[in-house]
Amino acid sequence: MPILKLSRRALLSGLAVAFTAPVPLSAWAQGETTGSLPAAAGAATNAGKLATRTGIVADRNEAAMVTQGSGEAMQGAIAMYEEIVAQGGWRRLANGKLEKGIKSKLVLQLRERLVREGYLELDNLGGEAPDKFDEMLVRALKSFQINHGIYASGKVDSRTYAALNIAAEHRLFQLQDNYARVMTYAEGLGERNILVNIPSVQLETVEGGIVYARHNVVVGKLERPTPTLASKVSDVTFNPYWNAPASIVARDILPKFLEDPGYLDQMRIRVFDGVGGPEIDPRSIDWYSTSAERYHFRQEPGEHNSLATVKVNFANKHMVYMHDTNHRELFALNARFESSGCVRVDQVRPFVDWILAGQDGFDEAQFEMITASEETFPMPVKSAVDVRFMYLTAWATEDGRVNFRPDIYKLDGTGFIYGQPEPVAEM
Repeated sequence: MPILKLSRRALLSGLAVAFTAPVPLSAWAQGETTGSLPAAAGAATNAGKLATRTGIVADRNEAAMVTQGSGEAMQGAIAMYEEIVAQGGWRRLANGKLEKGIKSKLVLQLRERLVREGYLELDNLGGEAPDKFDEMLVRALKSFQINHGIYASGKVDSRTYAALNIAAEHRLFQLQDNYARVMTYAEGLGERNILVNIPSVQLETVEGGIVYARHNVVVGKLERPTPTLASKVSDVTFNPYWNAPASIVARDILPKFLEDPGYLDQMRIRVFDGVGGPEIDPRSIDWYSTSAERYHFRQEPGEHNSLATVKVNFANKHMVYMHDTNHRELFALNARFESSGCVRVDQVRPFVDWILAGQDGFDEAQFEMITASEETFPMPVKSAVDVRFMYLTAWATEDGRVNFRPDIYKLDGTGFIYGQPEPVAEM
């Protein structure tokens, strides 16, 4: 794909592409086991305030978050923001109602603000009524909101105000700080890859640098952050067992068991004396004086299983993976920082279909048959699919879009690229 030098004009053309709705994955959402939300909740979400949506975007020919051309795209973005800063940045926007149809001096200030960052051309400050909130201003503001992970309402709400009033100097710092991350994450990317960006709580499936689909994801809580890593998909396990980490056993499972002795049975969790050891009766153990690390807590496949229908594995020292979830209501949130470190994927069936596409021994129709059996079935992935768990609070794409996200784990300025972030609550 040709690399575009990032000018304000190139940025504008990229933004025009950005404001196009993805194709919904309803063709695969055939029931509650594979859809992201129950029908009623899904309808409410579509009409609600979700900033991002799961869907196929292959026909839009959009560049992925990170590609082999990302370095030049980031250099162009940094040069552009250096120019903005050298010219004095932008003025802070005053509070006031800003939506379509409003006519005021504040509308003109908003127009000036969007011109400064390249969302509108300079000639938009002229014309008959530059102080009127018109359709062109709506479109520009929606593009700004999309590039900042904000619900694209086309009017200025509290989150949009906050993003508009972040200084140009800080945006330049973010781009400069994320440059090394982008370059490192791009190293060794093959033809097909899965890119998870933690701050944007989104995943991209990518072919040849072009996004095939985007999926909303749930990532680690502030006190249990998701690590960043580089790997390759090794296998897809249908109807997986959940082997509960000792930390989750100690913090979550045992307190519930001690409060309700029937909890483990209800959740179909069995306890063994170590991995591969004999099964034991958890009621026979004094858990107040015994370390949970000695015992292996395993949840059986089925509707209560925390991994739901499928788990995507890849080698990594952090023991994390991507998986389905039985808490699909979390995909109705914008701030989806709710896991213990692993990544839960919205609309997991088309995600798995994409991973296994063209592989002998699997076709889309088998997904329902395999998952309905509730028998654990690992399927090795024969084609190379690279995985990146990334921490990007600023990135520029080859097609001219510059994106920013909040520094949720407080890692900007620390030199962090790969590894396990410290819990934010303990910093």
